[in-house]
Amino acid sequence: MTATASSQPGPAEPTAQPGPPHTSGFWILTLGTLGVVYGDIGTSPLYALKESLSAAAAGGTVTREMVFGIVSLILWALIFIVTIKYVLFILRADNNGEGGTLTLMALAQRAMGHNVLLIPLLGMIGAALFYGDAIITPAISVLSAVEGLTVASPAFEHYVLPLSLLILTGLFAVQSQGTARVAAWFGPITAVWFVLMAIGGLVHIADDPSILAAISPTYGVVFLATHGTAGLFALGAVFLAVTGAEALYADMGHFGRRPIQTAWLGLVLPCLALNYIGQGALLLADPAKIENPFFLLYPDWALLPMVGMATIATIIASQAVITGAFSITQQAIQLGLLPRMEIRWTSETEKGQIYVPKINFLLLVAVLLLVVMFRSSSALAHAYGLAVTGTMVVTAIMAFFVVWRFWKWSFWASVAVIAPFLAVDTIFLAANALKIPQGGWMPLLVGALLVLLMVTWRRGTRILFDKTRKVDVPMTELISMLQKSQPHRVKGTAVFMTSDPEVAPAALLHNLKHNKILHEKNVVLTVKTADAPRVADDERVRIESLGDSFWRVSMTYGYMEAPNIPRGLVLLRKQGFKFDIMATSFFVSRRSIRPSVHGGMPFWQDKLFISLAKSASDATDFFQIPTGRVVEVGTQVTV
Repeated sequence: MTATASSQPGPAEPTAQPGPPHTSGFWILTLGTLGVVYGDIGTSPLYALKESLSAAAAGGTVTREMVFGIVSLILWALIFIVTIKYVLFILRADNNGEGGTLTLMALAQRAMGHNVLLIPLLGMIGAALFYGDAIITPAISVLSAVEGLTVASPAFEHYVLPLSLLILTGLFAVQSQGTARVAAWFGPITAVWFVLMAIGGLVHIADDPSILAAISPTYGVVFLATHGTAGLFALGAVFLAVTGAEALYADMGHFGRRPIQTAWLGLVLPCLALNYIGQGALLLADPAKIENPFFLLYPDWALLPMVGMATIATIIASQAVITGAFSITQQAIQLGLLPRMEIRWTSETEKGQIYVPKINFLLLVAVLLLVVMFRSSSALAHAYGLAVTGTMVVTAIMAFFVVWRFWKWSFWASVAVIAPFLAVDTIFLAANALKIPQGGWMPLLVGALLVLLMVTWRRGTRILFDKTRKVDVPMTELISMLQKSQPHRVKGTAVFMTSDPEVAPAALLHNLKHNKILHEKNVVLTVKTADAPRVADDERVRIESLGDSFWRVSMTYGYMEAPNIPRGLVLLRKQGFKFDIMATSFFVSRRSIRPSVHGGMPFWQDKLFISLAKSASDATDFFQIPTGRVVEVGTQVTV
């Protein structure tokens, strides 16, 4: 059975986030954002300035002009992209409090209609690039932290790779246990990390206080104007400073807009700015420290403790992006972009704590492969920016449709607001595109493969739906036929699942054909996915009597909810339909799909769709139906 999408009425304006700033709950949420939302961007100082200056110098000497230019570009990237674009603007584009690429896609679809193919394509590209980010972030973050050991002693150099692989394997191994218990520590630990970064930078500003002039954007503009291609390469590396900005939007549903904004403006941005300025002052005083300016901010006695803290911070950052990959997988499944997969809930209290075994395994393999292939954070830096800049460009384009059609701004006002964001994102994308030969191909390859899978799945399910509809019998026609020739009746309720409530489910027709019986109550059930993250219980289920012991039931879930059919059917009691799970049989069609020579897709794509369909998890498990109450009926179709 394929879940279908349906438009649900929504607010004309973005919803406001509740919670006055003086409540203790607000400050707990604000602290929580530090680990989950800002963990990724909080590890960027480990490598962003070093890689930017290395790209600018291109093997030569780091000059004062370069240091001023790069520090200026990093500070203004944090101000314009993170603060203005995301914290102050994009966070307003929420869908009942939820955010993220696929949430923005759902909002844009609601505004533009479901027939505009550009919107789902943008959503697929954004989601696919996010997976690329989810592969690179753990690899580059952990590698850059462990590489700090070589600053303490070159003898540690041979241990960096195996130690990084060990840490990453352990990180993915514990995912099945959930992170609810340790997540409470993420915020406080990351808060300490930010404070330590700020102290390290603040102490070294005295090395050359003139670095404070880099707050002026003119230094960045002059640097780009005078350094040609080297300036563009450096700009691509500067973007490493804002990787993780997408997490602000994606994690909005867990924390709310105001805690995320407060944490950024009150702690994260000042601490990051102080650290980058401090690194700049350190390099102005001694350009030779370009080897690892972050760890060289600290005295020898603090070096190993800071390596330990950095490792913990990178594990937290990696955890946040892995959790994000699980969440976006759940959304993609509900929106019909990916086949059903096993999803486990690891916490009874935290709604976002889920574990997707298949995605966890694939991420682990990809991350370990990446570490072995690239072997250093510097090499991985070439691959990093492209995934994030691509996601940001997609976000800006979809935000335009939301602002124009959903917020109902005028066309030119929407263009005036979005165009500067899109222009800056596109410049960064072009700068990162220069690094395709050095490693930028990796997220592009991953993204292209994932978009291909999503397009194939979406197109294949649509073709399957259209083909089966041609031979299906309309429900009204079947009911009138049964009234003329009554089959034998048996006690109990039969629930027949279908994606098209207008036609008779294949399982019902096969039951009549082979068993020649009909239950006392027969329910034709369709599960839909709304363009909203969650649906209230009083809007969950709709029932319509079709006559002669037949009822049509529509059950709607948000794209961030897990469908639970027995629990949904219990809600029908309020509408006068008595439901008893022990007297109910669920009839589910198990389709055997065969490729067709004259199908709607190329033969190779047919085969790909069939393999995806075979890999889909069982409908019984996905819809949380008790296995003892399920009857599977096999059918064969061509695609």
